[in-house]
Amino acid sequence: MRISSMGRSVFAATMIALGLLGLIKSDVASVWQPLPKDLLAREALVYFSAFISLASGMGLLWQRGAALASRMLLAYLLFWLLLFKMPYIFLAPTAAVSYESCGETVVIVAGAWVLYASLATAWDRRWFALGTGAKGVRVARVLYSLALIAFGLSHFAYIKETAGLVPGWLPSHEAWAYFTGGAYIAAGIAVLTDMYARLAATLTALQMCMFTLLVWVPAVASGHADTFQWGELVVSWTMTAGAWVVADSYRGHLWHMRGNAVRALSTN
Repeated sequence: MRISSMGRSVFAATMIALGLLGLIKSDVASVWQPLPKDLLAREALVYFSAFISLASGMGLLWQRGAALASRMLLAYLLFWLLLFKMPYIFLAPTAAVSYESCGETVVIVAGAWVLYASLATAWDRRWFALGTGAKGVRVARVLYSLALIAFGLSHFAYIKETAGLVPGWLPSHEAWAYFTGGAYIAAGIAVLTDMYARLAATLTALQMCMFTLLVWVPAVASGHADTFQWGELVVSWTMTAGAWVVADSYRGHLWHMRGNAVRALSTN
Protein backbone atom coordinates (compact mmCIF):
# COMPACT_ATOMS: atom_id res chain seq x y z
CA MET A 1 0.00 0.00 0.00
CA ARG A 2 1.48 3.33 -1.11
CA ILE A 3 0.24 6.79 -0.24
CA SER A 4 0.49 9.39 -3.00
CA SER A 5 3.16 12.03 -2.58
CA MET A 6 0.47 14.70 -2.88
CA GLY A 7 -1.59 13.32 0.02
CA ARG A 8 1.46 13.00 2.24
CA SER A 9 2.73 16.44 1.25
CA VAL A 10 -0.59 18.12 2.04
CA PHE A 11 -0.73 16.41 5.43
CA ALA A 12 2.90 17.34 6.13
CA ALA A 13 2.35 20.98 5.13
CA THR A 14 -0.70 21.11 7.40
CA MET A 15 1.37 19.86 10.35
CA ILE A 16 4.05 22.45 9.61
CA ALA A 17 1.41 25.19 9.51
CA LEU A 18 -0.01 24.04 12.85
CA GLY A 19 3.44 24.12 14.38
CA LEU A 20 4.17 27.60 13.10
CA LEU A 21 0.76 28.79 14.26
CA GLY A 22 1.46 27.47 17.75
CA LEU A 23 4.80 29.28 17.89
CA ILE A 24 3.31 32.56 16.63
CA LYS A 25 0.33 32.47 19.00
CA SER A 26 2.27 30.96 21.93
CA ASP A 27 -0.71 28.64 22.31
CA VAL A 28 -1.85 25.33 20.87
CA ALA A 29 -3.70 25.57 17.58
CA SER A 30 -7.48 25.39 17.71
CA VAL A 31 -7.47 21.79 16.53
CA TRP A 32 -5.83 20.76 19.83
CA GLN A 33 -8.14 22.85 22.02
CA PRO A 34 -9.46 22.97 24.66
CA LEU A 35 -6.30 22.89 26.75
CA PRO A 36 -6.97 23.92 30.39
CA LYS A 37 -5.51 27.32 31.23
CA ASP A 38 -4.44 26.19 34.70
CA LEU A 39 -2.71 23.04 33.48
CA LEU A 40 0.66 22.41 35.09
CA ALA A 41 3.54 23.21 32.70
CA ARG A 42 1.01 24.40 30.10
CA GLU A 43 3.47 26.74 28.38
CA ALA A 44 6.03 23.95 28.00
CA LEU A 45 3.34 21.69 26.54
CA VAL A 46 2.32 24.40 24.07
CA TYR A 47 5.84 24.68 22.69
CA PHE A 48 6.33 20.92 22.76
CA SER A 49 3.16 20.55 20.70
CA ALA A 50 4.32 23.16 18.21
CA PHE A 51 7.75 21.52 17.94
CA ILE A 52 6.31 18.05 17.29
CA SER A 53 3.93 19.36 14.62
CA LEU A 54 6.67 21.34 12.92
CA ALA A 55 9.37 18.67 13.13
CA SER A 56 7.12 15.80 12.07
CA GLY A 57 5.70 17.79 9.17
CA MET A 58 9.17 18.61 7.90
CA GLY A 59 10.25 15.01 8.45
CA LEU A 60 7.38 13.66 6.36
CA LEU A 61 8.68 15.72 3.42
CA TRP A 62 12.14 14.14 3.75
CA GLN A 63 12.20 10.55 2.52
CA ARG A 64 14.94 9.40 4.89
CA GLY A 65 13.22 10.90 7.90
CA ALA A 66 9.61 10.09 7.00
CA ALA A 67 9.36 6.85 9.00
CA LEU A 68 10.70 8.46 12.19
CA ALA A 69 8.49 11.52 11.66
CA SER A 70 5.35 9.41 11.22
CA ARG A 71 6.21 7.38 14.34
CA MET A 72 6.77 10.51 16.40
CA LEU A 73 3.61 12.19 15.13
CA LEU A 74 1.38 9.19 15.76
CA ALA A 75 2.69 8.78 19.31
CA TYR A 76 2.07 12.46 20.01
CA LEU A 77 -1.45 12.41 18.54
CA LEU A 78 -2.43 9.30 20.50
CA PHE A 79 -1.08 10.95 23.65
CA TRP A 80 -3.18 14.05 22.99
CA LEU A 81 -6.29 12.05 22.13
CA LEU A 82 -6.15 9.92 25.27
CA LEU A 83 -5.13 12.66 27.69
CA PHE A 84 -7.05 15.72 26.48
CA LYS A 85 -9.94 14.52 24.27
CA MET A 86 -11.21 11.16 25.53
CA PRO A 87 -11.90 12.43 29.08
CA TYR A 88 -14.69 14.68 27.77
CA ILE A 89 -16.62 11.58 26.71
CA PHE A 90 -16.51 10.26 30.27
CA LEU A 91 -17.37 13.67 31.72
CA ALA A 92 -20.33 14.21 29.36
CA PRO A 93 -21.20 10.83 27.82
CA THR A 94 -24.64 11.96 26.60
CA ALA A 95 -23.43 15.12 24.86
CA ALA A 96 -22.90 14.68 21.12
CA VAL A 97 -20.31 17.46 21.11
CA SER A 98 -18.01 15.31 23.26
CA TYR A 99 -17.85 12.67 20.53
CA GLU A 100 -17.62 15.27 17.77
CA SER A 101 -14.65 17.00 19.43
CA CYS A 102 -12.95 13.68 19.99
CA GLY A 103 -13.72 12.67 16.40
CA GLU A 104 -11.92 15.72 15.03
CA THR A 105 -8.68 14.50 16.59
CA VAL A 106 -9.43 10.90 15.61
CA VAL A 107 -9.53 11.86 11.91
CA ILE A 108 -6.03 13.34 12.23
CA VAL A 109 -4.87 10.27 14.18
CA ALA A 110 -6.25 8.06 11.40
CA GLY A 111 -4.34 9.99 8.75
CA ALA A 112 -1.12 9.83 10.76
CA TRP A 113 -1.63 6.11 11.42
CA VAL A 114 -2.06 5.34 7.71
CA LEU A 115 1.22 7.14 7.02
CA TYR A 116 2.97 5.33 9.85
CA ALA A 117 1.70 1.94 8.66
CA SER A 118 2.86 2.61 5.12
CA LEU A 119 6.28 3.99 6.13
CA ALA A 120 7.06 1.51 8.92
CA THR A 121 10.59 0.13 9.12
CA ALA A 122 11.68 -3.34 10.19
CA TRP A 123 12.02 -2.00 13.73
CA ASP A 124 8.41 -0.83 13.74
CA ARG A 125 7.16 -4.13 12.33
CA ARG A 126 9.06 -5.99 15.05
CA TRP A 127 7.88 -3.97 18.04
CA PHE A 128 4.49 -2.73 16.87
CA ALA A 129 3.29 -5.31 14.38
CA LEU A 130 -0.40 -4.61 14.97
CA GLY A 131 0.11 -0.96 14.06
CA THR A 132 1.96 -1.46 10.80
CA GLY A 133 1.18 -2.79 7.35
CA ALA A 134 -2.35 -3.85 6.46
CA LYS A 135 -3.33 -4.34 10.12
CA GLY A 136 -2.31 -0.80 11.00
CA VAL A 137 -4.18 0.64 8.04
CA ARG A 138 -7.29 -1.29 9.09
CA VAL A 139 -7.07 0.13 12.62
CA ALA A 140 -6.79 3.63 11.16
CA ARG A 141 -9.83 3.07 8.94
CA VAL A 142 -11.93 1.77 11.84
CA LEU A 143 -11.04 4.84 13.90
CA TYR A 144 -11.93 7.04 10.94
CA SER A 145 -15.29 5.31 10.49
CA LEU A 146 -16.20 5.88 14.14
CA ALA A 147 -15.33 9.56 13.81
CA LEU A 148 -17.59 9.87 10.75
CA ILE A 149 -20.51 8.32 12.63
CA ALA A 150 -19.91 10.74 15.51
CA PHE A 151 -20.00 13.69 13.07
CA GLY A 152 -23.26 12.47 11.57
CA LEU A 153 -24.94 12.05 14.95
CA SER A 154 -23.71 15.50 15.97
CA HIS A 155 -25.35 16.99 12.87
CA PHE A 156 -28.68 15.51 13.97
CA ALA A 157 -28.23 16.48 17.62
CA TYR A 158 -27.45 20.11 16.68
CA ILE A 159 -29.54 20.39 13.55
CA LYS A 160 -30.33 24.11 13.97
CA GLU A 161 -26.70 25.03 14.56
CA THR A 162 -25.60 22.94 11.57
CA ALA A 163 -28.30 24.44 9.34
CA GLY A 164 -27.10 27.89 10.36
CA LEU A 165 -23.72 27.16 8.81
CA VAL A 166 -25.14 26.31 5.39
CA PRO A 167 -24.30 29.09 2.87
CA GLY A 168 -27.15 31.54 2.43
CA TRP A 169 -27.37 31.02 -1.33
CA LEU A 170 -28.35 27.38 -0.84
CA PRO A 171 -32.05 26.59 -0.25
CA SER A 172 -33.48 24.31 2.45
CA HIS A 173 -30.77 24.70 5.06
CA GLU A 174 -32.14 22.05 7.42
CA ALA A 175 -32.44 19.57 4.57
CA TRP A 176 -28.73 20.06 3.83
CA ALA A 177 -27.91 19.56 7.50
CA TYR A 178 -29.84 16.28 7.56
CA PHE A 179 -28.31 15.19 4.26
CA THR A 180 -24.69 15.81 5.29
CA GLY A 181 -25.29 14.18 8.67
CA GLY A 182 -26.79 11.13 7.02
CA ALA A 183 -23.93 11.05 4.53
CA TYR A 184 -21.38 10.95 7.35
CA ILE A 185 -23.17 8.08 9.07
CA ALA A 186 -23.60 6.10 5.85
CA ALA A 187 -19.94 6.61 4.96
CA GLY A 188 -18.84 5.61 8.44
CA ILE A 189 -20.79 2.35 8.19
CA ALA A 190 -19.37 1.73 4.69
CA VAL A 191 -15.79 2.17 5.86
CA LEU A 192 -16.40 0.12 9.01
CA THR A 193 -17.93 -2.79 7.10
CA ASP A 194 -15.52 -2.43 4.16
CA MET A 195 -18.43 -2.10 1.73
CA TYR A 196 -17.95 0.59 -0.95
CA ALA A 197 -15.25 1.84 1.40
CA ARG A 198 -13.12 3.61 -1.21
CA LEU A 199 -16.09 5.56 -2.50
CA ALA A 200 -17.21 6.43 1.04
CA ALA A 201 -13.76 7.58 2.17
CA THR A 202 -13.26 9.68 -0.96
CA LEU A 203 -16.67 11.35 -0.71
CA THR A 204 -16.24 12.20 2.98
CA ALA A 205 -12.85 13.76 2.28
CA LEU A 206 -14.54 15.79 -0.46
CA GLN A 207 -17.38 16.72 1.89
CA MET A 208 -14.94 18.03 4.50
CA CYS A 209 -13.08 19.96 1.82
CA MET A 210 -16.29 21.51 0.49
CA PHE A 211 -17.36 22.44 4.01
CA THR A 212 -14.01 24.20 4.44
CA LEU A 213 -14.30 26.04 1.12
CA LEU A 214 -18.01 26.95 1.28
CA VAL A 215 -18.40 27.78 4.97
CA TRP A 216 -15.16 28.79 6.67
CA VAL A 217 -13.12 30.29 3.83
CA PRO A 218 -15.89 32.83 2.95
CA ALA A 219 -16.33 33.63 6.65
CA VAL A 220 -12.65 34.42 7.03
CA ALA A 221 -12.42 36.17 3.64
CA SER A 222 -15.21 38.55 4.67
CA GLY A 223 -12.75 40.41 6.89
CA HIS A 224 -15.04 40.16 9.91
CA ALA A 225 -14.11 36.69 11.12
CA ASP A 226 -13.90 36.13 14.85
CA THR A 227 -11.61 33.78 16.75
CA PHE A 228 -14.14 30.95 16.52
CA GLN A 229 -14.37 31.16 12.72
CA TRP A 230 -10.60 31.28 12.29
CA GLY A 231 -10.30 28.30 14.60
CA GLU A 232 -12.94 26.32 12.72
CA LEU A 233 -11.15 26.99 9.44
CA VAL A 234 -7.98 25.48 10.90
CA VAL A 235 -9.86 22.48 12.31
CA SER A 236 -11.81 21.88 9.10
CA TRP A 237 -8.76 21.99 6.86
CA THR A 238 -6.69 19.77 9.19
CA MET A 239 -9.49 17.20 9.16
CA THR A 240 -9.60 17.40 5.38
CA ALA A 241 -5.87 16.64 5.21
CA GLY A 242 -6.30 13.62 7.49
CA ALA A 243 -9.30 12.38 5.51
CA TRP A 244 -7.35 12.78 2.27
CA VAL A 245 -4.65 10.40 3.53
CA VAL A 246 -7.23 7.82 4.66
CA ALA A 247 -8.98 7.98 1.28
CA ASP A 248 -5.58 7.62 -0.38
CA SER A 249 -5.04 4.33 1.44
CA TYR A 250 -7.69 2.75 -0.80
CA ARG A 251 -5.70 3.29 -3.99
CA GLY A 252 -5.90 0.11 -6.05
CA HIS A 253 -9.27 -0.90 -4.61
CA LEU A 254 -12.25 -0.99 -6.96
CA TRP A 255 -14.91 1.61 -6.24
CA HIS A 256 -17.83 -0.82 -6.17
CA MET A 257 -16.39 -3.80 -4.29
CA ARG A 258 -15.60 -4.85 -0.74
CA GLY A 259 -11.98 -4.44 0.30
CA ASN A 260 -11.56 -8.13 1.05
CA ALA A 261 -13.05 -9.00 -2.36
CA VAL A 262 -10.40 -6.87 -4.03
CA ARG A 263 -7.67 -8.59 -2.03
CA ALA A 264 -9.03 -11.97 -3.07
CA LEU A 265 -8.94 -10.97 -6.73
CA SER A 266 -5.37 -9.69 -6.43
CA THR A 267 -4.16 -13.04 -5.09
CA ASN A 268 -5.72 -15.07 -7.92
